[in-house]
Amino acid sequence: MSVTEKVGSWARTQQEQYAHGEQRPLGGLLGAMGVYGALTAAGAAALRATGRPLPERIPLGDALLLTVGTFRLARTVAKDPVTSPLRAPFTRFEGTSGEAELAEGIREHGGWKHAVGELVTCPFCLAQWIGTGFVLSYVAAPRATRLAGLVMTIVAGADVGQFAYDKLQSDVTDS
Repeated sequence: MSVTEKVGSWARTQQEQYAHGEQRPLGGLLGAMGVYGALTAAGAAALRATGRPLPERIPLGDALLLTVGTFRLARTVAKDPVTSPLRAPFTRFEGTSGEAELAEGIREHGGWKHAVGELVTCPFCLAQWIGTGFVLSYVAAPRATRLAGLVMTIVAGADVGQFAYDKLQSDVTDS
């Protein structure tokens, strides 16, 4: 039995024992973790090959910039109507949820497409991937990464402004 067959057999056994008949994509999620680990290791190896030293510490301002940037980019990928073509192979449109955000369901239950569907519709899940990308990028090219983070931070600030403006407008019309 090959390694792939053994992993598949193990995943099916875990599915039966874990999910109680529900279609949980344990094999696909395991694959996603493997891809994340491989990409992170490849990024770290590439950084090491360049000889760039890791920062002793990241300044608080940069950490905050990348945190807000990660938040905004994760929500953009997971919920924005403009990015729905990226999610469409794995999801089904169900309506809107919140201001300028979509609600989408998983298109296929079980398997790797289910796992990807869960990943691309979950801003909390995407934040780890995006945050890791930002950190690796920050070590490789801090100035460019700050600019990318700044764009997403500006968008997050503009979002807050839009919500505040809408609230003020509704308060004026309610008076």
